[in-house]
Formats: sequence, structure tokens, C-alpha cells
Amino acid sequence: MKGPEELDNSLFHRLFRKQLPLESETTLFILVSALDIFMTWILLSGGGFIESNPIARFFLDHWGRKGFVGFKFACVAVVCIIAQIVATQKPHLARLILLVGITVVSFVVIYSLTLWMRANGLA
Repeated sequence: MKGPEELDNSLFHRLFRKQLPLESETTLFILVSALDIFMTWILLSGGGFIESNPIARFFLDHWGRKGFVGFKFACVAVVCIIAQIVATQKPHLARLILLVGITVVSFVVIYSLTLWMRANGLA
């Protein structure tokens, strides 16, 4: 059995002891991505809307909403992992990747909200 000193030096402990680079940007990207998934779920539940992304639609058609949500969060995870890897060498580029992602997904959320409001007579 390992002693406390050996546990402190374990790979897991070394990786997760430190603050990750770009935590705020990564958190915001995850938040707007979750809002995108939520808004898509709401639109699909209300009827009259279809998923326009053919890859996401494939997951939705073959594995239902759980598969769709899994696919969307897997995409989010890939972007976050890539940004963290890039951040080790080029933090400014990693920040740019996340900020572009935040901006694009935010526009998608706003568009989805607009569609929902129109469909419900609120706009």
C-alpha cells in the first residue's frame, strides 16, 4: 500500500491539484453549450422543428434524445480537451478557440430562443 507521500505524487493528484488553464473560458463554453442542448431539446419537444445538423440528427434518429445529448456533450468535451492541450503551448490561441466557440454557440442559443418565442407567440 502506498504511503501519503506516494499518493501526493500520483499522476492523478498532480493533474488535478493545479488550476486548469482558461477555467473561466472553458466553464462559459460548457455553459452556453448546455444552453444550446437545452434549447434544442425544448424545440424538438414542442414539435414542428427538426435538428438541422445532419450528424446530430443521425444520433437523434438512431439513439434517441439520450444519444443526441451524449453526442453533443462529447463534442463539447473534445473542444475543451483540445483547448486545454493547446493552452499548454499557446494559451492565447486556446483562449481564441474558446472565445470563438462561446460566440458561435451563443448566437445559436439566441436564434433558438427567438424560434421558440415566435412559435409560442411571444415575439
